Amino acid sequence: MIIAIDGPAGSGKSTVAHAIAERCGITYLDTGAMYRSVTLACLRRGVDLEDAEAVAEVARGVRIEFGNGDAGQTVLLDGQDVTADIRTPEVDRNVSVVSAVPAVRSAMVALQRAVGEQGDVVAEGRDIGTVVFPNAEVKVFLTADAEARAHRRAVQREGGDAAKDAAAQADTASEQAILAEIRRRDELDSTRKEAPLRAAEDAHHIDSSSLGVEEVVSEVIRLMEEAR
Repeated sequence: MIIAIDGPAGSGKSTVAHAIAERCGITYLDTGAMYRSVTLACLRRGVDLEDAEAVAEVARGVRIEFGNGDAGQTVLLDGQDVTADIRTPEVDRNVSVVSAVPAVRSAMVALQRAVGEQGDVVAEGRDIGTVVFPNAEVKVFLTADAEARAHRRAVQREGGDAAKDAAAQADTASEQAILAEIRRRDELDSTRKEAPLRAAEDAHHIDSSSLGVEEVVSEVIRLMEEAR
């Protein structure tokens, strides 16, 4: 079975997908981490992100793998653990530009489909149900208002988890900066020519603005059970 979870930045896709993978004993495919890894590789190599062919060359040449560490799933870029490095503000600012390059998406989609052919998978991203796995048995479009997403991301950067601690706070200035970045990314992701962010026609819509992780996970698992 393939479970496709799409939605905008900061909606909780990764947290929900990871929780479902652990609870159900299936593979978690973090597609966002793959695009972030390509972005990080470009930044480290000083590649001009406006040079689509140069960016595509990096995407075709890097090796991206997922592993397991004490804190959970890890991301390896050419054998190096970059789990933390791909979550920096610099990568946040540039990942939408990199992921909009058609050749980059083609390279990543091929890798993602290869993983999906190996067994049960829960995958999250922005085009999983529409492009990568259009025949997924369960499709979810997970969203939340921009303010809620910015708050979660700000708390996360300060080492907290707003999904588990409703009272968690973050620096106001930092949160406002993240809010502006999220709105910019929403615009880029939804208007790009190649695989724009949108819900699949048969996707189940879940608004996580006022829901906890467990509530969202339970709803997705219910949908999985119905689809079996």
